[in-house]
Amino acid sequence: MSASGGPTPAELTAAALAAGAGDQKALRTLLTAAQGPVRRFCAHMVPGEDADDLTQETFLRAWRSLGGFRGDSPVTTWLLTIARRVCIEAVGRAARRPRADGLPAAPNFPAIALDPSAAQDLGDLINRLDPDRREAFVLTQIIGLSYAETAAVSETELGTVRSRVARARAQLLEWLASADDPGQENRPATGTDPPVGPTNHP
Repeated sequence: MSASGGPTPAELTAAALAAGAGDQKALRTLLTAAQGPVRRFCAHMVPGEDADDLTQETFLRAWRSLGGFRGDSPVTTWLLTIARRVCIEAVGRAARRPRADGLPAAPNFPAIALDPSAAQDLGDLINRLDPDRREAFVLTQIIGLSYAETAAVSETELGTVRSRVARARAQLLEWLASADDPGQENRPATGTDPPVGPTNHP
């Protein structure tokens, strides 16, 4: 048992293996323990969509694939890899969704150029980060994955993950400082407008 009272990563991975073999109690343990991290990830990565629906889709896909899970990586890493694909597909659907005027719908990523001082809490600011940096920050700083595990989930290099987290921290500190000082000119995030899905840059 972990310090938080829930199963350790090793115990959770063992539960996933048992669930794949048909153990219903192990499956309930897995769902109960892993639902929170998966939902938090989905909520931050696709703020305009229903995080519960994305979480449900993630676990449905995981359940269908449990028989193939071999425990080569922690089950949380495996689940978040599935969740990442679900989120990318959700962004793609949003981009293709027709509007009433017949034009494609805009992606549901938040507009980084909006005034950061209008954010209600840190979560709002996190959701305004560039998607790649947001993904790295959420996985490491909110969910608690290691940098190596985050690199595996995001399918990128370890050094890139470190760079993205550092840049995300710097941007959040800049926004927080700007919000604390109404007289300071608010500047948009470093970089370009938010792309749809991972863009493979630090």
